[in-house]
This record gives sequence, structure tokens and C-alpha cells, in this order.
Amino acid sequence: MIRSNVRKIMEEKGVTIRAMAGKTGLTDVTILRARKETIVHCRVSTLVVIAQYLECKVKDLFEEP
Repeated sequence: MIRSNVRKIMEEKGVTIRAMAGKTGLTDVTILRARKETIVHCRVSTLVVIAQYLECKVKDLFEEP
């Protein structure tokens, strides 16, 4: 399984789901899925948008345990 760091990074940067959705065009549901502890299914293009908004690298958004 791949573990998501999206929630942690968002909290560190003080980013809300609503703010990210409004600025990126991603839906709240998509962001909520990316924030779950484990990532089961997520498009690379979605991860790219999230990483750009959070000003980090795509690889920072997840880790393999």
C-alpha cells in the first residue's frame, strides 16, 4: 500500500480542502480521497495539481512503507 502525506502537508501549510478545491478545480471528494491514509487510486495528473498547489514534489505526497 502507498501511504498518503497529503493531509500532513496540507496541515503544515494551513491549507483547507475548500481553498484547494477553489484554486485547483479539483473536487472536494477528490481531495478527500488523496488525503486518506492510504492511496488506492489516484491519477498522476491529480497528484501533479496537488503538488503544484502545495509547492512540493509529487513524490513528497506519498511514501511506501
